Amino acid sequence: MAHYLLAIDQGTTSSRAIVFSAQGLPVARAQQEFKQYFPKDGWVEHDGEEIWLTTLKVCREAIEQSGLNPADIAAIGITNQRETTLVWDAVTGTPIHPAIVWQDRRTADYCTELKAAGHEADVAARTGLLIDPYFSATKLRWVLQNVPGARERAERGELRFGTVDSFLLWRLTGGNVHRTDATNASRTLLFNIHSQEWDLELLRLFEIPVSLMPEVLDCAAEFGHTDPALLGASIPVRGMAGDQQAALIGQACFEAGMVKSTYGTGCFMIQNTGERPVASRNRLLTTVGYRLDGKVTYAVEGSIFVAGAAVQWLRDGIKLISHARDSEALAEQTGDACGVYLVPAFTGLGAPYWDPRARGAIFGLTRDTGIKEIVTAGLQSVCYQTRDLLEAMRQDGAAAPSALRVDGGMVENNWVMQFLADILGVSVERPEVTETTALGVAYLAGLQAGLYQDLDEVAGHWHRQHRFSPRMADTHRQKLYDGWLDAVQRVRSGG
Repeated sequence: MAHYLLAIDQGTTSSRAIVFSAQGLPVARAQQEFKQYFPKDGWVEHDGEEIWLTTLKVCREAIEQSGLNPADIAAIGITNQRETTLVWDAVTGTPIHPAIVWQDRRTADYCTELKAAGHEADVAARTGLLIDPYFSATKLRWVLQNVPGARERAERGELRFGTVDSFLLWRLTGGNVHRTDATNASRTLLFNIHSQEWDLELLRLFEIPVSLMPEVLDCAAEFGHTDPALLGASIPVRGMAGDQQAALIGQACFEAGMVKSTYGTGCFMIQNTGERPVASRNRLLTTVGYRLDGKVTYAVEGSIFVAGAAVQWLRDGIKLISHARDSEALAEQTGDACGVYLVPAFTGLGAPYWDPRARGAIFGLTRDTGIKEIVTAGLQSVCYQTRDLLEAMRQDGAAAPSALRVDGGMVENNWVMQFLADILGVSVERPEVTETTALGVAYLAGLQAGLYQDLDEVAGHWHRQHRFSPRMADTHRQKLYDGWLDAVQRVRSGG
């Protein structure tokens, strides 16, 4: 019996593939960045073909590096940047427009119109989400409205819509399968999280033909088999989840009340709320945490648009650092009270503000301010935004977590993790395997393949690598956070 799992982790800035053993340990990995396109203010696009080609390349490289025969892989799991929207030809698989990325704000005016017309309460009741450019529905409508002939082709059944997971599955299976999972579906603004099906009223509201939509399966399911010409064997795809839900699984947050926070391009905090959806009073999102054997586990999520992307901007945009790792040494020299606040609202503000027209700014500059202070402020912004989310969860009545489980590229930065613990007043736990997004979807594929009996067995593989305990005085913590709140208020479109 094959005992290895291949996880495809298609992210916002790179495509990755990791081969895991059945014990949840990485055996081989490959990664490739791809180009970001910013055609207008607030617009963010990807090349769908580049997403596919980089994904295929890293899968082949990871399998080759592992030394395994492709037939040794029991299953593939796919996790992905959520909400990013693709529309492609139902025969050729060719995208008819660049992928519109989750960060994209081009539909802000349309969202304002929908809210003014009184639709938000009903949409939220059905989907758990807010009306915002972040989600897929308004992006999909934009493509149908703005690409010549798209709406007519969609009405004739000639086009398919999907988030990145669906597009990759279509390509991997040679165009034979059009499916998604319940977590990705729950982020489109078109999926009823109570009935667990595409909502016909919402499809009408957003003017979306139902023929575009993929079939929705559990997170662990038989999604299809890869074309043997692509990876050297016909490998079953047996796991699928949006990146943040995959990280929830990879962090083994299977009990109601457990919380994880992922630091990638953005930052996403999710709390498992169990079998019942919990409506937030503080503009957090109610979403599908995972669906297994037809049973839904719900979650509450706070989404921050810019986390690691702030460090990428410091490196590539204004070239204050050469490598992301340089930021840690600069912050250690600066300390936590540099007096500078960087609000990275490059594409608006996410939860709990949901202000698509906010824009980034730096406050507190003096003649003494230099590179290290601005870089430190960029790192701190990620932690302050996490506190915003935790405060919203507390105001919703959630008990403070005993610990916050963290993952993603930024968690390797010890200074950031200690400041995070300090500004939250909560212990932060970093696992031994920080690739929890890829690991989570590997676990899903392994569950379907029979490598694991249940979630308890999966949870037994989670191990803590380091615990960061808060050591900042309460008065200092509050003073720093008050400065952040003042800075955020200044960049808000109504502030």
